[in-house]
Amino acid sequence: MKSSEEGITGNKTSVIVFVILGFSHRPDMKVIFFILFLCIYIITVLGNLIILLVTNMDPILHTPMYFFLRNLSFLEICYTSATLPRVLINLLSSDTSISFAGCAAQMYFFLFFGATECCLLAAMAYDRYLAICNPLHYMDIMNKKVCMQLAASSWICGNLVALGHTTFIFSLPFCGSNVINHFFCEIQPVLMLVCGDTYWNELQIILAAAFVILIPFLLILVSYSLIISSILKIRSAKGRYKAFSTCFSHLTVVTLFYGTAVFIYIRPKSSYSLDVDKVLSLFYSVVTPVLNPVIYSFRNREVKGALFKMRMKLFHPNY
Repeated sequence: MKSSEEGITGNKTSVIVFVILGFSHRPDMKVIFFILFLCIYIITVLGNLIILLVTNMDPILHTPMYFFLRNLSFLEICYTSATLPRVLINLLSSDTSISFAGCAAQMYFFLFFGATECCLLAAMAYDRYLAICNPLHYMDIMNKKVCMQLAASSWICGNLVALGHTTFIFSLPFCGSNVINHFFCEIQPVLMLVCGDTYWNELQIILAAAFVILIPFLLILVSYSLIISSILKIRSAKGRYKAFSTCFSHLTVVTLFYGTAVFIYIRPKSSYSLDVDKVLSLFYSVVTPVLNPVIYSFRNREVKGALFKMRMKLFHPNY
């Protein structure tokens, strides 16, 4: 490690610059990876922007469900933007170093948007529960004020979680290797560079992650247990299908997001596998955000209808 990348503290060297290994083990694939990730990033941003515009422009979609969907779409754009632009730069550059503060900032924003999504998905499950299990009072309960409070609480909770995690991790002593064997500043690869025994630090991070991930997940499970119970009481098959179809998109996103997040964060460092976790991190940080617009547009009749009307207005003004 170069002297410009270290600070001397006693007999140990304190890391002030990290090197992100990324996909350097496959230099022959860098151009292909760049094109692939650039396409994914463009599709993610455009897809979620379209969802934002469509649900905002069509008065029919000015309901609590689509209010939360707008929040989710904006969140997915931010979530992907926390990592992918840097990945794209590193794929084109021979210098993949990132400053200590830059790494901390990237981890903060990634955790901020990730934790916010956990809470927001729980709020969306509560919205679906009220819509199906208490339809007569749904609009009274889920009024504009309540929607704003639930969304704001999700963003505030995400901020507090990210701030606590990032401050805690980057207050630990780093020494020796400064190479992060990942494509961004993820918790586990960074934690592997901490000096000494990190058992208690690791335990605190796992407990905090379990709190952030599992509590919203349990709320989602309770909501869907009540939803399923209510749907099964509907006599007609058409009615059951219609009720379940309003939850299908959200349930798919929850499965994709939580399936990988639980495996990544709620386990000890000793079971950490670099290759497996790189693939999983790619899935929930890159693939899931690009799939959300597809899931919500292809499986949602109202969104498809709004997309059709917007397309007709753009290309056939007299329509």
